[in-house]
This record gives sequence, C-alpha cells and structure tokens, in this order.
Amino acid sequence: MTTTASAPTAPQQATPRPIDPDKLMAFVFRAVEEVGATLNTALVVMGDQLGYYRALADGTPTTPAELAERTGTSEHYAREWLAAQAAGAIVELDPATGRYTLPAEQAAALTDPTSPAYLPGFFQIAHGTTRDAHEVVEAARSGDGRGWHTHNSDVHVGCERFFRTMYNAHLIGEWLPALDGVVAKLERGARVADVGCGHGASTILMAQAFPRSTFVGSDYHAGSIETARARAAEAGVDDRVSFEVAPAATFSGSGFDLVTMFDCLHDMGDPIGAARHVRAAIADDGTWLVVEPMAGDAIADNLNPVGRAYYGFSTLLCTPASLSQEVGAALGTQAGPARIRDVATTAGFPRFGIAASTPFNNVFEIRP
Repeated sequence: MTTTASAPTAPQQATPRPIDPDKLMAFVFRAVEEVGATLNTALVVMGDQLGYYRALADGTPTTPAELAERTGTSEHYAREWLAAQAAGAIVELDPATGRYTLPAEQAAALTDPTSPAYLPGFFQIAHGTTRDAHEVVEAARSGDGRGWHTHNSDVHVGCERFFRTMYNAHLIGEWLPALDGVVAKLERGARVADVGCGHGASTILMAQAFPRSTFVGSDYHAGSIETARARAAEAGVDDRVSFEVAPAATFSGSGFDLVTMFDCLHDMGDPIGAARHVRAAIADDGTWLVVEPMAGDAIADNLNPVGRAYYGFSTLLCTPASLSQEVGAALGTQAGPARIRDVATTAGFPRFGIAASTPFNNVFEIRP
C-alpha cells in the first residue's frame, strides 16, 4: 500500500501590527551599531596581529603613514583601520593634525598581557566563533553538535588568552584562598587534577605558585594537550606537572586533594557522568573547584551585556560542543548555580557553595 504525504499547511496571514516609525528608525540605527561592532571584532584581531595597538601603546600621536612604517604594513590599510577605530572610540583623532592617539586605558586593555583587563583573546575567540557559525546553522537544522576540536585555531587560542587573563588576576590570590583549607594543603604538597585544562594555563599557574604540589592536567583535545606540555616545559614546571589526553569522565588517578574544572563543565556532554568520576577520584576530605561563567538561575537574571556575550558563545560554541558528545546535556554557558548544584548533588556531593565571584565568573566549592 502506498501513502501520499499531505501537503504542508499554508501559514495563516498574520494580522498587520501598527508600526511606530520612530521606534523603527531607532532600531535601524541600533542595527548599524551592531554591524559596526561585529566588523570591529575582526578589526581588533587585525590590530592585535599586525602590531598596530603595540605601535600606538606609548600614547604618541601618530599618522597613518607613521603607523604603517612602524609596523611594516600598507598605509592604505593603516589609514582605514585608524579611521574605523576612531569611529568606535578606541583611538582618538586630532582633526587639526590628522594624528591618532591610543588612550592609556585602551592601551592597557589591548597591549598589556599582565593587565586584569587584557582583551585581545576575548575578541579573538569571538572572531573565531563567528567564522564557524555557518556550520552551527546546519547543526541547528539537524540537531547535531559540533565538537570543540573541529573549530579553527582562533577559538582555541583566543579562549586560552581570554581565560588566562582572569586566572592570572584571580586564581591564586582570590579563588583558591576562598576555599576552606585548600591553600594550606597546596603549600604542604597536594595532588591536583585539572580537568578540561585546555592549553594548561590554569595548571601551570597553580604549579608555579605551589612548588610542593603535583598536578595532572587532562583534556580530550589532543592538540591542546600537546600545547600544554610545551607550555609547561617553557615555564620550567614539567617536573611536577603532567598532561594526558582523556575525557572528563575517564581521567586517571585517585585520591586527589583538589580537582579543578575551569569554564568547561557546561561544555561537557555528560556533566553528571564527569561529576561522578570526580567523586570517585577525589579524596574524602578533598575539594572540587568548579569555575563557570557568571550567570543567575533565571534567563531574566542574565539579560545584561555579560549575559548577552555568554548566550552568544553558548549558542555558537558551547551548546554545539555538548551536543556533539554522548548524552548531550547542553547545560549552556549560562547554566546558573542551581543547575550546577543539581549536577554536583546528583553525582553524590552533599556540600555545595559559591566561594567567590567576579563580573565574568562564579566560583563553586564542592565537597564530598
């Protein structure tokens, strides 16, 4: 017997709604700002890679020709780039002289890797994420995911640069001291597993601060582990730091005094499975430190500039990563404390609390 598919039902004609022309034009001009901001992400990456910001960092007023000469680039590109940066209030133009100046604040944020406000990595990961957006569009149609390892290098490198800035600013001086008794253990000599370590920035930073402790970093992405090993050797800590290629649910070792997960739990396909493995691998008096993007429990709590950026990353990067793995829980970048608590308690951790926070992160202290 054959069947004939029914024709799709034609959509009903929507009732026209009245349009306020002033609100419409206000949105159009806001859209112009949105497009300018989108293009500026690539322009910031361009300025970082070509050395434009570094050439302007001392605050000397500079012409396009002088910037091009200092950086060994074409004056045509330097001219248009400077004009775009001035229109976006990143550099300042003196119309009388035609010279551009990079204010000290922007110089700190765009050229100083030791600054707690260092931003090039943030722009780089955003640039890399949007470059792969066409594949996420197809994944949304099919319901498939897209693994972290499949993205372009700007995603991997930008992620490490962006989060390393926050770890440099907060991990040793604020986040670890906020955990009950953990710093004392690290100073005496503790065993630490840094799960989802990526390029190893957090692992190496902790190893430098606590030379009596030993650290094992793990990540499922072999390319990141290769980079982490090279970084540890360069930092001179490879005698007490090792790295392995392993998913979060199968990293090796047991009896860890501290297990850390930095900005990665929400990316996992099976966060509860990973949490159960942590419960099996952690010492009875150990601590599980989970750092996640700043978020409230309700969507309405996150309707702000930070939440907007993180929801964007969640749609284009983190949710597809989770959906590419078994289970595909898709917690989302803005999971919020209640959902993280549910993961921990379901896995057998009875003690859960927020130990610290920044404008970009929640820091959770989880214990057996």
